[in-house]
Amino acid sequence: MSERTPNRCGQIEAYFRREERYEGLQLVFKEHPELKEEIVKAIEKTIQKTGVTPAIFENSEKVGAAPYAFYIEFNDDYDKEGGNFFEILLKELGIDKCEQ
Repeated sequence: MSERTPNRCGQIEAYFRREERYEGLQLVFKEHPELKEEIVKAIEKTIQKTGVTPAIFENSEKVGAAPYAFYIEFNDDYDKEGGNFFEILLKELGIDKCEQ
């Protein structure tokens, strides 16, 4: 497994977006099987911890996709569950900041 740095610069970049009842997080990473596996496990663990399941899209399955990314979204998030989910997920991945 790769060594963690506080913000994962150069490994995983996190981009957060929020609108009225929408919250989304994009995790962008370079083509690397260990990073993809780490992200998948962190998402699964966060789903288990929180009991909520966001919409998850992945473009890293496409050959030559650039950038490789996971898109995690909460639509009609009346109860603001997305923020807690993202906070737990980012901690799990060792990411301490996001770009907006």
